[in-house]
Amino acid sequence: MSDTPTPAGFEQFKLNKQLLTAVAEAGFTEPTPVQEQTIPLLLAGHDVLGIAQTGTGKTAAFGLPLLMKVKYAQGQHPRALILAPTRELAIQIESHLKKLATHTDLRIFAIYGGLGPKTQIETIAQGLDILIATPGRLMEIYLKGDLVLKELKTLVLDEADKMMDMGFMPQIRKILEIIPRKRQNVLFSATMPERVTRLSEEFLEFPVRVEVTPPARPAQTVSQYLYQVPNLHTKINLLHFLLHRDAEQFTRVLIFCRTKEHADQVAHFLDRKAPVGEVRVIHGNKGQNARLNSMDAFRAGEVRYLVATDVAARGIDVPMVSHVVNFDVPLIHDDYVHRIGRTGRAQQTGAAITFANEAEMVHISEIEALIQQQIELLPVPEEVEVMPTPFEEQQSMSRELDERRKKLDPTFKGAFHEKKEWIKPGQTIDKRTGRVFEEGKKKSRKGAKANPGKKGASAPGVKALKRRGR
Repeated sequence: MSDTPTPAGFEQFKLNKQLLTAVAEAGFTEPTPVQEQTIPLLLAGHDVLGIAQTGTGKTAAFGLPLLMKVKYAQGQHPRALILAPTRELAIQIESHLKKLATHTDLRIFAIYGGLGPKTQIETIAQGLDILIATPGRLMEIYLKGDLVLKELKTLVLDEADKMMDMGFMPQIRKILEIIPRKRQNVLFSATMPERVTRLSEEFLEFPVRVEVTPPARPAQTVSQYLYQVPNLHTKINLLHFLLHRDAEQFTRVLIFCRTKEHADQVAHFLDRKAPVGEVRVIHGNKGQNARLNSMDAFRAGEVRYLVATDVAARGIDVPMVSHVVNFDVPLIHDDYVHRIGRTGRAQQTGAAITFANEAEMVHISEIEALIQQQIELLPVPEEVEVMPTPFEEQQSMSRELDERRKKLDPTFKGAFHEKKEWIKPGQTIDKRTGRVFEEGKKKSRKGAKANPGKKGASAPGVKALKRRGR
């Protein structure tokens, strides 16, 4: 045997044989930095505040200690709860934990919206050890009386920053009120905005902070590029050009749009014009089964282009994504980090390309400040036809710029401010003429009738009676 020291594997954590076997079968040989720091702390019973991007192995970082602690099937009610912001992430965590628990008898189950609760309630009634849930569906089933949480010993909040963005704070507070106070707590977040810091202070007790990368810093394996593009039609022309010019490099492409309408438009365009490969689109209007089928097909390599809103931005582990295209710049700047984190995963390299119009360039400078690096600006290729900006789209961009400037300078009025000049102290101004309104004075004499009717207007019936009496 060689005297050269070998990297410490998962054996260093003193996990049981069943878990070590499952880890080896999953192909994990060495723990990632977040796993190396987190697993010993959780096994020792500490509360942990983890700052780690998706794709760093954090599911196994909290999952392995959780499985070790719960150990074997016991009782009727869940002893561990994992909260996730989206159904996609809940399903992914369930799949990952079941793979790690394959040699145990542990009962692991995920509940989430988008499906009727009846089947989920029936599964819960059969007994659970670990429950994964989105906050809304958890409270729905709990309030029906079909879920007992009094035996919980561990609570995990995954993607806490996304939960804040999605407005789950009221549900989380209610959940914290109904579960046992004596428990171990884990919070993972890719970024640490002030709201997440306040949340961690509310429910973590003397947590140990684990930070494997600086907050909101994208993976070093992702190359980032930016094109300043004037409008939607030119963005589509640029996408068409890039996909055809570099068809061999764009092998598995995730395209993010800000709205469902843009996502449908881009998917429709790719259906007709993409060089090769199938196209799917997922957003909030798509049914649960359609979204899952599209994601599975993309993961399996059957779909080359997946167009999505930010519903797919976090926690979705799809291997070998070659490119992420930000067709629209996200309004929540942290989402930029999560979007581009879909590529360059598991030590693979990837590229993130962003299209930004005039209004979106304001967000780019703020995103660069957040990630503490500059995104390389590339010129729009000469072959790309630059289209004129339609009036409505220009108006929309101008409004967005106005709103942004108002936030920075409350005294800024902009092109779309309300005209306050109509309201003057002690005076009533006629909006049509701009002059002081005079009570009793007619605004216009144009069209006045010589013989007005009973209500001040010409009455045809009165005229007819007069003609008959003549």
